[in-house]
Amino acid sequence: MTSWAGRTAAEIAAAVREKRVGPREVVAAHLARIERLDARVGAFRKVRAAAALAEADEVAARADLAELPLAGVPVAVKDNLAVRGESTRNGSAATPDTPADEDHVTVARLRAAGAVVVGLTNVPELCVFGTTEGVHGTARNPWDPTRTAGGSSGGSAAAVAAGMVPIALGNDGMGSLRIPAANCGLIGLKPGFGTVPADIGHGDWFGMSENGPLATTVGDARLMFAVLAGTEAAGAPEPVTRTVALSVRSPLAGVTISRPYRAAAREAGALLAGAGHRVRRADPSYPVWLGTTSLAHWTAGTAVDAEDLDPRRLAPRTRVHAAVGRRFVESVRGGARRAQLRERLEPFFAEHDVLLTPALARRSPAAAEWHKRGWLRNVLVNTAYSPMTPPWNLTGWPAMAVPFGTLPSGVPAAVQLVGRPGSEAVLLELAGQLEELRPWNRTAPLD
Repeated sequence: MTSWAGRTAAEIAAAVREKRVGPREVVAAHLARIERLDARVGAFRKVRAAAALAEADEVAARADLAELPLAGVPVAVKDNLAVRGESTRNGSAATPDTPADEDHVTVARLRAAGAVVVGLTNVPELCVFGTTEGVHGTARNPWDPTRTAGGSSGGSAAAVAAGMVPIALGNDGMGSLRIPAANCGLIGLKPGFGTVPADIGHGDWFGMSENGPLATTVGDARLMFAVLAGTEAAGAPEPVTRTVALSVRSPLAGVTISRPYRAAAREAGALLAGAGHRVRRADPSYPVWLGTTSLAHWTAGTAVDAEDLDPRRLAPRTRVHAAVGRRFVESVRGGARRAQLRERLEPFFAEHDVLLTPALARRSPAAAEWHKRGWLRNVLVNTAYSPMTPPWNLTGWPAMAVPFGTLPSGVPAAVQLVGRPGSEAVLLELAGQLEELRPWNRTAPLD
């Protein structure tokens, strides 16, 4: 490979630490790829070309260069997290175009580890929906640009899948990391509650939203997760036999899972069984009220985030979403339903180490101006294609999307792994075994 663009974060950091390449050269290669490809992909709202090159020089001059876990690694940041000197627009025309005085804590941790922020990525307005489009641009799936990258971390996922950055920072309040990761053939890890600092919007959607990594390899996801969590990066652990529950049932009543996604989960289960794990068919006891509870929390989170914004500058679907949510804010704030869901599902996870499911129900919607379409149409489309993710935001437990196989269209398929509180390392361990047994193409063939 002649360019540093397209290599893993681990490869780049090792080369920079050993001074086989300088951070400026690495960052310049990725900026050149962004300039060449992003008009087709729409990953970035703002590219920080000059600032990123200057910051790369600062990394090169650091006395602790040889110790930095992300030395010289270009990263993209979702545009709902503060980056010093840049505005945080959150996908909206209603948010102020005012530069942030300080980095969000997760951005600060990435920079302290030697990473260089090359840009801020597109999101749907207020990060509400599972498609990414709006006044600042449309993020497309690099594997099929006629389809959305997903949302709400759609721009971050598109940037990584296109090889414009090796890793990106996103967050997940109802699936916003896992949905675009699944669409774009990436690892997307939603940590459990309290593992990585959140501080997203006004109250983290009642504690449901978590910051996490998007990466093309399990190793890169593990490395970035360690930096975000403020822990020591560790290598892949020795394999341990796990009890894995395989479920292809939708958590939401009335939503069906398409055959390709059911097949991906079953094939992944068979591979894990062949690797020595105890895999058996078992469905969690999802309550009938899960759908209405998910909708109440989803809309109420938006209502809180929209409180200080001019409603005339919000897209119609966002205004309706917030209006619906206002009636639920007080009822969801106390967390009673979330506590009931945890209590209901804890016995299942006492019996099983990990839950394996399809990551999505069907392929992503078309890349279109969904922000100009009606609220109900958006809700129905989102629910029909991504019913698998919301329960684990409500419980606050870790979950991740893992590429696995392909859909009939040729784009990546994916599975989801879910675990108990504190089981991020277990999920990464199983994902690493799937990666070894069924490797995936890391980036889309855009060149």
